[in-house]
Amino acid sequence: MASQQPLRIVVLDRDTFPTETVLRPLDFAHEFRVYERTVPAQVADRIADADIVITNKVPISAPSLATATNLRFIAVAATGYDVVDITACKQRGIDVSNIRNYAANTVPEHTFALIFALRRSIVAYRNSVAGGDWQRAGQFCYFDYPIHDLAGSTIGIIGDGVLGQAVARMAHALGMKVLFADRKGETHPGVLYTNFETVLATSDIITLHCPLLPETRNLIARSEFALMKRRPLLINTARGGLVDENALCDALESGQIAGAGFDVVTCEPPPENHPFMRLTGRPDFILTPHVAWASREAIQSLADQLMENVELWQRQTPRNLVT
Repeated sequence: MASQQPLRIVVLDRDTFPTETVLRPLDFAHEFRVYERTVPAQVADRIADADIVITNKVPISAPSLATATNLRFIAVAATGYDVVDITACKQRGIDVSNIRNYAANTVPEHTFALIFALRRSIVAYRNSVAGGDWQRAGQFCYFDYPIHDLAGSTIGIIGDGVLGQAVARMAHALGMKVLFADRKGETHPGVLYTNFETVLATSDIITLHCPLLPETRNLIARSEFALMKRRPLLINTARGGLVDENALCDALESGQIAGAGFDVVTCEPPPENHPFMRLTGRPDFILTPHVAWASREAIQSLADQLMENVELWQRQTPRNLVT
């Protein structure tokens, strides 16, 4: 893998990291070419002479790979690697790595930020105060929006990896009952898992922490919303596409669920006519711009792991390979 000549490294989307994030120097001879942003039409030309490519959200397709005759390694600066044509990389013998376990604090904390904000109507009360409702109330408080405790409530967690387990620990600390959902359509009775449909029917809050795969696309759709007897909150800090977005809008507007907090959308950024955009003025809906992962501490940890992945590959001891 190693070459006597400096390896040519191309970064396609540096702007997906804050300016204060440090991409530390690598410990081998290399030429570093950094692009702040790259649109799909520019990819083939920019990676044509690269030995290593670093991408976060810029797609690398089979046609683009065909022009990159020297390319041997793609380091994805994220956990999800669906931006890369993995089949084409396997055919070409190109290694691909991803980032793992960097967000064990930031994503669960953002998850609970959304839960607290919705469960206690924080945004609704903040906006009503800004609009003068407190003065119009004429007393020390008012009760325009519902407030519920988390203690004693049931949280259903879909996905039992590092993030799902961290959410469970926080929930236990708050006195909540925790249910981990079994895979949809499967039943493995035991202490850890609860039937998927039972989780939907009995949870006060449902939170998603699973990957987007063919079998998880639209995991929550109209038939699943119909099972939610307790009108739960639905939280998605995982991936866009896990929830049928039109069905979510209908469920919220019809009162099938009590609220929703989403950090991810199928198309990011969502177009102005996206169904979620009609919900943004509602007090029971919060949409954040895919920033659950983005605490400064987590981003720097990701950047450090990214550069270490590149170094380990160059030493012929790669880790986190997905090809």
